[in-house]
Amino acid sequence: MAESAKWYVVHTYSGYENKVAQNLEKLVENRRLQDYILEVKIPTEHVVEIKDNKRREFDRELFPGYVLVKMVMTDESWYIVRNANGVTGFVGTTTKPTPLTQAEVDRLGVENVNVNVDYAPGDTIRIQSGSFEGFAGRVEEIDRENRRVKVKVSMFGRETVAELDLEDVAPL
Repeated sequence: MAESAKWYVVHTYSGYENKVAQNLEKLVENRRLQDYILEVKIPTEHVVEIKDNKRREFDRELFPGYVLVKMVMTDESWYIVRNANGVTGFVGTTTKPTPLTQAEVDRLGVENVNVNVDYAPGDTIRIQSGSFEGFAGRVEEIDRENRRVKVKVSMFGRETVAELDLEDVAPL
């Protein structure tokens, strides 16, 4: 049944995203709906702000007023999510919620996908797209969680570190 689960976008009152997520997780646990409602997420980005020479780090919501729910759409699961405190509805038509496409899920980075690359720090790679396309460089660091790679590229006799998507580089 879990294989038929899809990601849906739930609209909430602004500022109630965390409360809605907690309420949904409690409802799933109390009603033993783990097979129908698999995951609840609030997409965030990590922000570093420097203001008045003070460094502040925090997580900012990417889509205020929205929560993502991975669920198997049944009448019962729809009813429970739709009627949770703070939920104003699903994104989609009034009669049927619209699930996110796989491309949207990938673009939002909602699901952690285990990425295997055939290069490691210290290896020489070729950059395949972007402003450094065609350049060769040395892998400095691989961040699998964020799907990024730091590459040291030699340009005009100087070394420059470029941060790229894992898919933008290939081993030589």
